[in-house]
Parts: sequence; C-alpha cells; structure tokens
Amino acid sequence: MADNSTHIRGSGGRQQLPDEVASYVRELIMSGQVRAGEFLRMEPIAAAVGVSNTPVREGLLSLRSEGFVELVPRRGFVVAPVTPQDVYDLFWAQAQFAAELAARAATTITAEQIGELEAINARLDDAITADDRDAIAVHGHEFHRHINLAASSHRLTLLLGSVVRHLPNRFYASLEGRLAAIGNDHPQMIEALRERDSDRVRELTEKHILDGAQGVLGMLERSGPWTAEST
Repeated sequence: MADNSTHIRGSGGRQQLPDEVASYVRELIMSGQVRAGEFLRMEPIAAAVGVSNTPVREGLLSLRSEGFVELVPRRGFVVAPVTPQDVYDLFWAQAQFAAELAARAATTITAEQIGELEAINARLDDAITADDRDAIAVHGHEFHRHINLAASSHRLTLLLGSVVRHLPNRFYASLEGRLAAIGNDHPQMIEALRERDSDRVRELTEKHILDGAQGVLGMLERSGPWTAEST
C-alpha cells in the first residue's frame, strides 16, 4: 500500500496526542468495533490511548471535520455512517497520488535509494515470514514512503499523506491473501524503478493499491462499519 504517513509507530516515537486519538478512533470505526449511531464516550478512549480528555475532544473534533463522527449538542460525539463507496474513494485517491509519485520517482531515484528500497523489502519479507503484524505494517509503509520521497515532489507527497490519514493503520497486515501479493508486487516495482520505466511502475502501483482496496472492502463487508442496508 502506498503511503507517506508517519503515524505508524516504530519509526520515531508518538505522534501528537489529538492525532493519536484520531487514529485510534478512526480505526475503531473502520474495523466495525464501533458502529454508526453509537455515541463515543471520552473516558474509555482517554484510558485506551493514555491521554487526558482534552486531546480526546480535540481528536474527535478532527474526525468530525473528516466526516467520521458527528457532534450532537448536549449529548456528545456519535459515529457517522461509512459506506463501501467512501472507503473505495479513499483508496482510489491514494492510488492516483501514489502512482504519479512512483512514476516521478522512476526518473529521479538513485542506485543507492534502490538499494535501500531492496533492504526495506527484505525486512518486510522477514516480518511476513515471522508473521509479525506490527513489523509488516511498519515496513510496508516504509517501502512506499521511500518511493514517495524519492520522487522529490513535496506538495504531492503531502496531499497523499492527507488522504492516507483517513485510512486505518493496520488492516493491510491482517488481510488474508494480501501478504503473498505484496511479495510479488514489490520486486516488480523495484525492477520498474531500476529500469526507469515510469509507465510500468505507475501501473503496478495503482493496481497494488486498488487490489488492496478490494481486500479491505471484503473484510469490512464481513465485520466492518456498515450493515447490509448501507452497501
């Protein structure tokens, strides 16, 4: 999955507390642990994340601006409906930005950066072999972030990050059948970058993300935030 976000832990400490709260609650919503129409109590969220109520409120207000929650006067924050189209649209936008960045990286990436990319992918392979879900998430994001940064397109990278922040952090490492696909996709992407084939790496990146979207949608249809009536 292409990603330039830095909110995965393991590569640089904690994020800002309201952002950490937003990430936690966003994942609760997207994984179906809380449902549309359910009120969110600040105290359990504060305890789970390890913060006070103030960053919880700030994080929930951020999610309100993203459309994940609604604020009901005198009652608090309630989970907003999420549809399959909402989720697919986020992945589609991610795919467009990431594919363009990968195509640009093909014209700028150095041999040293390709070597670093291969080392990251080797760490990802080790994590897959060990079934270390946290490490899979970290190294998977690191792989794509490395490509994005090689594109030297700061503004477009920021736009991609703004989209990715709306997506749950760790679904990708939990998807049945996706680990084998990652193992096949990444070496092809590295080879296309080495050959400076912008069209090929653009195609591979877009397909990689949209294939992942189908896996996420399939999982969410079984256990996610929507019901049969909302699909």
